[in-house]
Amino acid sequence: QVQLVESGGGLAQPGGSLSLSCTASGGTLNSYAMGWFRQAPGKKREFVAAISWSGGTTYYGDSVKERFIISRDNANNLVYLHMNSLKLDDTATYYCAAELLRVGTHEGEYDYWGPGTQVTVSS
Repeated sequence: QVQLVESGGGLAQPGGSLSLSCTASGGTLNSYAMGWFRQAPGKKREFVAAISWSGGTTYYGDSVKERFIISRDNANNLVYLHMNSLKLDDTATYYCAAELLRVGTHEGEYDYWGPGTQVTVSS
């Protein structure tokens, strides 16, 4: 089984930047597509970004495109989410997820999940 753990969450100011990372164990990360999702209190979990196992294909949710960048370092079993031009409504718990062989934008397509890391954007 694959275990995922997120890190890098914290407090950021509107317009600022914050980078999250996800490390994997128990499997070969380069065999999995990776995704980031987020969930704010009282709201549904929503898609943020995804990247194919090779890194050649990426997808972004409409609310974060041109502001966030997903990347991966398969040699070190790491996936990143670089968050720029942060807004107040980016505040949420961010989750890393893995899907075997495929890249997707829907929560139900993913097989493994990390416990989440909190991101708070506040002035």
